[in-house]
Amino acid sequence: MEKTVILIIEDDPDIREMLAFSMGREGWRLLPAKSGEEGLGLLKKEGAACVILDIMLPGMDGFRVLKKLKGDPFFRTIPVIMTTARGEEADIVAGLELGADDYVVKPYSPKVLVARVRAALRRLEDSADKAGERTAWQQGKLRLDAARHEARYGDRALDLSATEFALLQHFLSYPDRVFSRNQIIAAIRGPDYPVTDRAVDVQILALRKKLGEAGETIETIRGVGYRLRGVAAYEDHI
Repeated sequence: MEKTVILIIEDDPDIREMLAFSMGREGWRLLPAKSGEEGLGLLKKEGAACVILDIMLPGMDGFRVLKKLKGDPFFRTIPVIMTTARGEEADIVAGLELGADDYVVKPYSPKVLVARVRAALRRLEDSADKAGERTAWQQGKLRLDAARHEARYGDRALDLSATEFALLQHFLSYPDRVFSRNQIIAAIRGPDYPVTDRAVDVQILALRKKLGEAGETIETIRGVGYRLRGVAAYEDHI
């Protein structure tokens, strides 16, 4: 059986060696790269199921690498876990806004990182299972096809990050239902996922901007959270 490939872009050789051992015990193969440029080259050549990405890299930093990954239609759905010694909220929000799936602050336990990778891979499997039950949603001009990983507003294709796509799919699945920030996080990341309310607000704001005029359908319910207004109510409003 072919092993699951995990790409790590990390310039510290001790960390790469430590994780190679930990990943190997899981039956995964760690593909190591010491720079962003090398990592992108390996990804194009060999592919990967998940990317572990350090922010502080020589040359191209982790944020620039993440932008390239999420801007490429072949790689944008690959989960990315960012690692860094910088644990400020601004860095975490910036990474999540760019499409990172998770964030681990150094020094971290290899067991914790392995658990995060396992969770990311499980979310991919769960998404595939759900897609087998239902693959498409529509609210007025807003359409989403999970099987093709496509979202459109009328004739316009929407360029969404993996997190934004998951948010939109969740809202379209439950029109008119109000969700708290914690419920939104649990729905798209799983329970007890460490994300601040501010990070959720940033993701919602980014999704609204990309939806254009349809962004008005995602309403802020003061003191509670957010909801996607049903198409009938939206059309009555306009």
